[in-house]
This record gives sequence, structure tokens and C-alpha cells, in this order.
Amino acid sequence: MTGLRQAEYLAREARHLAPGASEEAAHGRRVFTEGRGPVLTDLDGNQYLDFAAGTLTQSLGHGHPEVVEALTAQARRLWNVHDSATPDRAGLLELLARLLPEQLDTYAFFSTGAEVVEAALRVVQATAPPGRNRIGALRHGFHGKTMGARMLVHWDVGHQSFSGNSVLGYSPYCYRCPLELEYPSCDVRCATLVRRHIAEKPHVSALVFEPVLGAAGVIVPPPGYWERITEACRDSGVLLVADEVLTGGGRTGAFLASELLGVEPDLAMLSKGTASGFPFAVLAGRGELLRRPEAATTGAYASTYASNPLGIAAARATLEVVERDRLIERVRVLGEIMADRLGALRSRFPRQLGQVRGLGLLWGLEFVTDPTSRTPAPEVARAVYTTALDLGLRTSLGGHILRLAPPFTLDEAVLDEGLRLLDKAVERVVA
Repeated sequence: MTGLRQAEYLAREARHLAPGASEEAAHGRRVFTEGRGPVLTDLDGNQYLDFAAGTLTQSLGHGHPEVVEALTAQARRLWNVHDSATPDRAGLLELLARLLPEQLDTYAFFSTGAEVVEAALRVVQATAPPGRNRIGALRHGFHGKTMGARMLVHWDVGHQSFSGNSVLGYSPYCYRCPLELEYPSCDVRCATLVRRHIAEKPHVSALVFEPVLGAAGVIVPPPGYWERITEACRDSGVLLVADEVLTGGGRTGAFLASELLGVEPDLAMLSKGTASGFPFAVLAGRGELLRRPEAATTGAYASTYASNPLGIAAARATLEVVERDRLIERVRVLGEIMADRLGALRSRFPRQLGQVRGLGLLWGLEFVTDPTSRTPAPEVARAVYTTALDLGLRTSLGGHILRLAPPFTLDEAVLDEGLRLLDKAVERVVA
């Protein structure tokens, strides 16, 4: 429960802070003061295992000493010189070239996920052949809150509809198939329709997609989905633009989730897991795209905080640890443990835990009122979230979905303890 001191601080904030916080903050009502590794501490001294890893940003946990050292040293030297070269930038570019798929050999730096998505859209628009003036996207996708990112998925705000110049295809949400089919007898009909409505249309220039849909509830595609779509896109000349803002950096057990799913994107966007929570984003792409004169006009890849030395220091330190300590291999090992444990949890509570799905260290738990109607149960998810928080486990809440995305640096004992607390929270709420 929120202590008296925390309640006082929250009341002070509420006098001036605009509403509209995340569900986690609104229902969790904690004032966090410190983070060390996988552990957060609040104002009253209570500690929590952070299985949300910040906002899926803390791949190395909180306050990793090498990232702290890199940021501290850089803060003493230089903060911002717009997008001018600095000594660490070449090193980060070379590190990315080692970690990313070979075809993604050219990079631009930005500060947020939404900003890098907007940059990718500019590249698509600048390089699209005449007549290819539409962009494909997937229903249930999330690409940020800026105008271009919202318009991709026809996200209405308030009383206004800002329908974009995009064509929507079916995401691989098997648990809630809009076609009322079942996998595998469906023959991946959703992918066939994406091919028909997007990949094979002569006026579509690109398909922007999350390989694994994160905000929608960690929707993992079935075998055959991306294989069928990517083949059609290649045949038709439709660019593949992978939004890996959430998955990029190793979270699913490969540096890009696209690699696990057999997708070779022409452009990929990374942010959350690249710089240990420091605002930083990367647009990675084929050189023939990012270096095209139409896409590389003066200032095209510049912004106020793009290439800032502090972001570069945080990203380089983070990714060097990921590479040196072979943490992506560790993600795969821990992911197998999570798969077994969460599968057992669902078997214990099949009535209200409708589905558990994930890859590596990214998992979604979907809560429903009953297994027949599959009606979303956000009140159950919220109760599990707050109960787990009271027990000392922080997760990520969104509607009727709980997401789990712990740091890569966990040992098995800490992972076991966090999953034990989750099990206890679910049992208290739904048993």
C-alpha cells in the first residue's frame, strides 16, 4: 500500500501535474527514489523487483555501474553540440554494425521511439516511386503518439478523426481472430489478407509493423505469418519497416525480433532497450535507402537531441555490456524458464488467465472474465498488478494485459522469486 509520505508527495504533485499518466502510475501510486539492478526502492523504503524494467528500457537493470561511469564521464566533458561528430559516435556506429543484421549498415540517431518512427516515415515518403503514396500498417499496432505515428493506425484523439494515408492489415492476434478462425486450420488467412490488401497493391510503398506487437499485449505471430507477407512485399517492391522500438536490443532472444521471425527489414527503429533508459533511438537501414539524395537532404537526420554525446555514451556502454557478456544468450535461457513457469500459472488459473504468450524476456498475460466469451477483464489485471506491487513485484499494466519484461541481468534465483510473487498475486485475486 502507498505510505503516508508517498501520499503526501502525490498530493503535492496533483495540484499542478496534468492528469493522463500511465495506468501503472495511476494505479500503483508509488514514489520511487532509487534503483539498483533489478530492485526499486520507494520513498518509504519498500523494495520491488522490477519486472517491467523501467518502461522496458532497463536491459541491464537500474544503475548499471558501467553505464553510470560512461554517463558521468561524458557529463564532465560535453553535453550537446547538435549533431556534430564526437569521439564516441564512430565507436557506437561500428558496434551497431556488429550487432545488427548485415543489410542494416547505415544509421541515424534520435531521442525517442516516436521521433525515430517519424524519421522512418520521412525516408519512405522521400524514396517512394511515383504513385506509391500509401503506407501499410497492422491493426492493434502502436508506433508512438506523434501525428504521423498515430495516423498510421488511424488512432482517433478526442472528437477528431485524423485518418492517415495508410492501409490497415490484420495482425496475427490468434486469441481474438477477427476472422473467427482457428490456427492452424485457418492457413494463416490473416497473412493472406495482408498480402492482398497491402503487399500486392501497386500504390503501397511500405509496410510498417511491429514483429511482435508490444502495446497490444505481446502478440507473437504464428509460423507462416511473416514468411508469407515478407515474400509478397519483396516480390512487389514494398519496403519492410520494422518497428523494433520495444523489441530491439535483445529482449526477445535476438538483437532484433525480426531475426527470430525470418524477416529482413529494409528499415528498423530501435529505442527502449538501447541506452538503459536514457532518451535515445536509432534508425537503422539499408545504405541505398538512407543515403539516397532524396532522403539525405541537409538536416534530414538532425534534431535538437539527435547524436547528443550523453545518449551516445549511454547507448555505447549498454550495448557493449550486452555484447561482451553475451546477454542475448542469457535472455534465451531465462525466457525458457519463464515460458515453463507462466505456462504452469495459466494451467492453474485457466478461467481468468485467458492466454500467456511471449518470446525471450517479453511476456503478456491476458485476463478475461471467462474462457468461453473471452471478454477482457481489465479490473482483474489491475487487481493483479496492484496486489503484485504490494507484494514487492512491479509489472507493466495496460488494460486487461499485464506485461513482464525483466532485465537481462537477472540470475535464476531472482527470476524465480519474481515469478513466485506473481503467482501469489494471481492466486489472491482470482482463486
